[in-house]
Amino acid sequence: MRKQTSPPAEPALWRPSAEAIANSNMFRFMQQAVAQHGIDANYDALYQWSITQREAFWVAVWEFTGVQASRRWNTILENGDAMPGARWFGGSRLNFAENLLRYRDDHPAIIFCREGEQGNQTRRQLTYRQLYAEVARISELLKSLGVQCGDRVVGYMSNSPEVIIAMLASVSLGAIWSSCSPDFGVKGVLERFRQIKPKVLFAIDGYTYNGKQFDTLDAVATVVKDLPTVAHVIVTPLLNSASAVSKRAWLATLPSALARKAMRFDDFIAAAAEIKFAQLPFSHPLYIVYSSGTTGAPKCIVHSAGGALLQHLKEHQLHVDIRRADQFFYFTTCGWMMWNWLVSGLASGCTLILYDGSPFFPQRQSLWQLAAEFGVSVFGVSARYIAAQEKSGIRPGEATDLSALRVLLSTGSPLAPQSFDYVYRHVKTDLMLASISGGTDIVSCFVLGNPMRAVYRGEIQGPGLGMAVAVYEDGKPVHERRGELVCTKPFPSMPLGFWDEPDSSRYHAAYFARFKNVWAQGDYAEITAR
Repeated sequence: MRKQTSPPAEPALWRPSAEAIANSNMFRFMQQAVAQHGIDANYDALYQWSITQREAFWVAVWEFTGVQASRRWNTILENGDAMPGARWFGGSRLNFAENLLRYRDDHPAIIFCREGEQGNQTRRQLTYRQLYAEVARISELLKSLGVQCGDRVVGYMSNSPEVIIAMLASVSLGAIWSSCSPDFGVKGVLERFRQIKPKVLFAIDGYTYNGKQFDTLDAVATVVKDLPTVAHVIVTPLLNSASAVSKRAWLATLPSALARKAMRFDDFIAAAAEIKFAQLPFSHPLYIVYSSGTTGAPKCIVHSAGGALLQHLKEHQLHVDIRRADQFFYFTTCGWMMWNWLVSGLASGCTLILYDGSPFFPQRQSLWQLAAEFGVSVFGVSARYIAAQEKSGIRPGEATDLSALRVLLSTGSPLAPQSFDYVYRHVKTDLMLASISGGTDIVSCFVLGNPMRAVYRGEIQGPGLGMAVAVYEDGKPVHERRGELVCTKPFPSMPLGFWDEPDSSRYHAAYFARFKNVWAQGDYAEITAR
């Protein structure tokens, strides 16, 4: 009888060169861990250290990424095995906006592109110095409107510099930010914002999508009418520039219910030379994001400033290998948590490329052309976008100059094995294709890319450092079998809970009811031999 043999292992689609590994942030971080903590000099040892020595690991991330804080911690981790209940970096004081505005030079911070009426794109650029000045101006405006620490400020906006400025200005004061994009519609916006009772609403007058203009002022007026807590509405005239229109004439164009509370984004001129960043605990609420609402009203998930900051810095600098010279693009709206993730790129000093409009207008390959024009080095889209490009027969590697591109990120749904093939055949052979997965629940990732590891067809490269990821079958960990994705140890970007839920009962039921002291994500996965 012939002996059975295992099928040959599938070859890697991509491997980083020795030079690329040595120059990566992940490698530099590992070398520091080797020198300071005596771990073995390989990635497996680094990962095991990150989940078994969590206090040392997260302190190392804090120091490596240069978190800006006015006061260091008294305790690193309390109730370290409790989920929920673990508390990180007690006694520390910091401000999320201050960390994203640590650079104040003439390096480009944001390049904004949107559809034009004939399919052309208009472009605007802000340096880090200009971004800081704009945030200072809007921070002073919000202060003059009575916004205080803990107030909710919301955005009903498209993906533009103004929504980033509004968010940073709000959280500089300690306010809590939440946003929805115009495509949510009035009902979807009210289902979310009504629960959190915002004080100030930032809005746009309209947007362009697929070559068509959509006026949003009537929708904004309806939202404001049904949100009695909103005292002020700050409108960005994206469709109709207000620069040549008097304030009186502009107000006359607004629905009456809106005009009583409205002002233009560019109305307020005075600004402080320096922003007085509120110094707040690590666990101070930063964002409220929302579940899909498919089983009732959307859940209002509250995330902490310190947790989101530290997790995003780790993911950007170590797992994506983002550096100051990078041009970082992700196709997203400000109603998806990938917007929150993208914006944190400012803390690493790179240039954010923002796009507002259809990804397929005026051509199916418009985003690839955008990447070529601006020399995008980190390019992020959904798995559905990649599948649609393949179906349309688009071959961006042949039609556009993607020489600067070194990382392609994909999320939103699993990236199909044939999409891996498509990327390496028709986009570029030498790049890290990082399928990433996490979600709104943690405003970050459980599993994602790794610049020190190979890419295999249909597989995510591995778990994030510090994330004790496992796959459970019948409540027990399994390998090389499909099961439920879980995380067995607390991590800094766990939510603080759901908004206005003192007993945390729904929060506990959502993530911790299935397995004691274990986060159950609700996704299915398999840990392979690799």
